[in-house]
Formats: sequence, structure tokens, C-alpha cells
Amino acid sequence: MKLFLLLSALGLCWAQYAPHTQQGRTSIVHLFEWRWADIAAECERYLGPKGFGGVQVSPANENVVINNPYRPWWERYQPVSYKLCTRSGNEAEFKNMVTRCNNVGVRIYVDAVINHMCGSGNPAGTSSTCGSYYNPNNRDFPAVPYSGLDFNDNKCNGEISNYNDASQVRNCRLSGLLDLALEKDYVRTKIADYLNHLIDIGVAGFRLDAAKHMWPGDIKAVLNKLHNLNTSWFSAGSRPFIFQEVIDLGGEAIKSSEYFGNGRVTEFKYGAKLGTVIRKWNGEKMSYLKNWGEGWGFVPSDRALVFVDNHDNQRGHGAGGASILTFWDARMYKMAVGFMLAHPYGFTRIMSSYRWDRNFQNGKDVNDWIGPPNNNGATKAVTINADSTCGNGWVCEHRWRQIRNMAAFRNVVDGQPFSNWWDNGSNQVAFGRGNRGFIVFNNDDRSLSTTLQTGLPAGTYCDVISGDKVNGNCTGIKIQVGGDGKASFSISNSAEDPFIAIHAESKL
Repeated sequence: MKLFLLLSALGLCWAQYAPHTQQGRTSIVHLFEWRWADIAAECERYLGPKGFGGVQVSPANENVVINNPYRPWWERYQPVSYKLCTRSGNEAEFKNMVTRCNNVGVRIYVDAVINHMCGSGNPAGTSSTCGSYYNPNNRDFPAVPYSGLDFNDNKCNGEISNYNDASQVRNCRLSGLLDLALEKDYVRTKIADYLNHLIDIGVAGFRLDAAKHMWPGDIKAVLNKLHNLNTSWFSAGSRPFIFQEVIDLGGEAIKSSEYFGNGRVTEFKYGAKLGTVIRKWNGEKMSYLKNWGEGWGFVPSDRALVFVDNHDNQRGHGAGGASILTFWDARMYKMAVGFMLAHPYGFTRIMSSYRWDRNFQNGKDVNDWIGPPNNNGATKAVTINADSTCGNGWVCEHRWRQIRNMAAFRNVVDGQPFSNWWDNGSNQVAFGRGNRGFIVFNNDDRSLSTTLQTGLPAGTYCDVISGDKVNGNCTGIKIQVGGDGKASFSISNSAEDPFIAIHAESKL
């Protein structure tokens, strides 16, 4: 009995770090700016059947409507109230999505914008996604309600100017956004009421936007007010999964480690460093990835949420700079995502994007603001082409065969040790995951042809990068593993996808 109570206590302690994905599902996907109806359909037709664990969705609460012809993506990060209506859909559609996704084992994580309300420069009025009135100049948000008493103007009514001053970063305005006074119990309660409404509907957790701009203790106080997860889909006593957006590339006053007590943190160094390695910039080589993870100065694996790119830095915002790989760099991007999903470090999130017309002027994309594909401001449906790719301007990287199959690879090798590392001292590397999977990369400018110890049982395996295992055969390359666990690999340096991956469930 004592052991049971101890384990129960440990479970509660660790709950906010656990994503509550179903057994055998190890990755989530960010369906950036998708409509709730399209996410519900995608859970049923693709994400559930393909073994994805969950979806990060765009902010669910009412926001300002910015009257550009296409409405910028960032209007979603300018709250007006905590009503559940956005260009992704209304409250009924949100509830329908959460129910349908949970019913097929796909969890929903909401991007929670709780650090601030909309920008001070917005005019007063009802130009918002639910039509609620607001007056940022008077700090008047009657639909919450918030007043001038609920903001940090008495501490700082200006912009953040010095990121080496932790008080400024947490009390001043980020890009003109009105900073909420989270030390006030009234504000904490209003935020908790919003998050609890989402929890009661059935969401599994939250990405906390701009967490670095809030005091860790204030976040903790809000989290302490949250309900347990809905027992229709989660075991009794389950706590919401928390991952906090903390951009910490080193060299600033605020450290990711300050937020570990609240949940996981977004490890922005991951995508920035991996992009530099795959691009072979600054003399970096894939052979240096042998001690990838904490050995590269990253946060502990059980505190990290990792990604190759996110909605900010694929546009040059946020963190990482020019090294960040995105769908625009498809060949290198697939290698980077393949490496992430094969490697045991961190909890992995896959990006799913939309296209926009890029326009570089003086090295900056002046179209980085463009919102999702739309007709006169109404977000377009995600259409599915005959080859299972997406139409209507949606990229759907999670549907690319190489990425979808590597998400399955991660599921198959879950819990297995990092093993059988090999490299050529340059940009040809390979490694295994115990006796369940093996992956080989050729990012050199010469061909790879070698025999390697895979750690896998003897047999014929389908490479899941060049094809699929279908009806007992391979649509792509076959790899023969001998009784000694060794296999021969050949990868041209000009191959469209210069890597090969095999796993226990791709064996014929």
C-alpha cells in the first residue's frame, strides 16, 4: 500500500511533463492555423491511423481582427477575451474536434496566450473574432472583464529594451502587447477559468506562449488552480501536460531551468544547432552528433520539447536565425526531422505549415506576416489530393511519407537505447535503437557504401524512407540483415532522400 501511495505521488509530481499520449504514440504535430473541423477530420482519417499522439492547435480564444487583406497569423496572439471563437471555428466546433480526436486516441494541446492581451496600438471597438468590445487605450476588456487594475503599467508601461534585465522581460510589454499582472489573484483566476474550461472539454495540456515573459512563480500559481483532466479520456488524477515557450539560446538573464518546476520547456537550441549541422555551416559535421542532447548543452531530455522548426522561426522570428530548416529546404528538412524522430532525446513535435509568397528585401522576408490560406479572410479548408498530399496552399509536412514513416519509427523504437553508432568522421553517420530500429544518413558530397552492425534480427526489411511495407512487400529499397546483425547500405550523395531507415515492423 505504501509503495502504491508513493508511486501515485510520483505520478502526480511528474504529470505535467507527461503528454498523456496513448501507449505507443510518441510525437505530436502542430497543425498551425487549421480550422477545428479540419483537425477533427484529420485525427480520424490520418493522425489516429498513422500513430500520431496529439495535435498542438492555434490559440482558441477570441482575438483582434487586423484588417490586412489576408489578416496576419499573429493576430491570434492578441487576445480580446477568453471566449472560444476564432477564425478556426466556434466553441461547438472546438468541442466537436476535441471529442472526435480523443475518441481516436489523438490528444489536443492548446496554445495558451496568457501573458498579455492585445497591443496598445489597436483602436477601440468590436473588430474581434466574437465581436466583443475592447479599448486597449483604457485597458478595458469587458468581455473578461479586465480593467486598468489588471496590467503591469505601474511597474513598466514601456517596451522591453534590455533582455539582460529579467524584471524588464517579465513586466514590460512585448511588442506593445499589454502585459497582464499575473501576481494578482484575480488575473490568475480569470486565466485559470479559461484553461479549466478547455480542460473540462477534454484537452490534454497547453503550450504556454511567451512563458519567459512571465515569472515562474506566477505560472505555478495559475497551474495550481487547474482541474485534473477529463476522466472520459484520461485516468483519474491526471494533470495537464505543460510545455513552456522559453527562448534561451544562452547569453540572456532568463534561463530555461527556472521553468522546470512547471513543466517542460521548448528547447530552441535544438533546431538551431541541428540546422547548422545539416547545412554543414561553421565546419559542423554530422559525426559530431554522437553525443547529441545534453552533451550539446541542451536541457535534460525529460524536460525538453523539441522541434526542427516552429511557426515563428520558420519565418525568421523567435530564435535560431538563418540556420533553421523548413519545408522550403525539403531535402535537408526531411533529414533533420528524420534524425530528430530516430534519436531518443526529448519529446518531439512535428511542424505542419502553409505556404505564403515570400518576398526577401535586404535579407528579410517582408511577407512573413501573411496569415493562412483564405478567401476574403475566411480560412480555407484543408483539402486532400489523390496522392494524400494537401491542397489549398497547405503544406502538411506530417503527411510526407518520410516524416510520417519516421513518426512510426519513433513509436516502434520507444524505450530502446541509443546504440551502434557509426560515422566516417564527416557527414555519413548511422545509429540504432536497441534491436528495434536502425538509420543511416549520407550528407556528404560522395556516395556511401558500407556494411554496418544494425543490432536487428536477421531478415529482409523495407526502407521506410524510399517506400512503405505494403501487402508483405516493399514499395522502396529492401535491406537484408544477416544472422550477425550486419547489413550493407548504399546511398548516393545525389539521392532525393539521402537516408535509409528500417525497424522491427518494416520487416517482411
